[in-house]
Amino acid sequence: MTVLAFEIMTPTIKTGPQSWTMDRLARFLTDNEITGSPVTDEDGDIVGIVTLKDITEFRWNAHRSGADASLTSEEQEEARRLRMVIFEEMGKVPVEVRDIMTPSVLSVDEQTPVRDIADIMMREHLHRIFVTRDSKITGIITTYDMLKLISDTALTQRCTGND
Repeated sequence: MTVLAFEIMTPTIKTGPQSWTMDRLARFLTDNEITGSPVTDEDGDIVGIVTLKDITEFRWNAHRSGADASLTSEEQEEARRLRMVIFEEMGKVPVEVRDIMTPSVLSVDEQTPVRDIADIMMREHLHRIFVTRDSKITGIITTYDMLKLISDTALTQRCTGND
């Protein structure tokens, strides 16, 4: 018997509005002990996804540039100084979630076999995917949820019994 998405999904989804600041989002993710969250618009519709990685990349890119390799040491130092000035000024204007989120949202139906979900997650390098019924999001499957297939003996047997 095939294991389906609705059997392993997490039905409660913690979301963050796209208008939150990046700092508020970081606190939200940390407080909820999660690494990513769907992003909602003013109507509560999911418009994207944002992760700790997005915050890290934004901060990292503000301090670093790949073009520095072709500069002299004096030019590199000047570029670093200018980036710091720009980043400092940017800090005065709060970065919102909408500025760093990934706007595309991948989902699977509740009746999708977990093997298909694993294939999608591997192919697309995803750590989480939304689950839908009649085009409405009903849950989320994360890599943690996929581990249930290994830790739960009954689920493991159902997965391996389909070969």
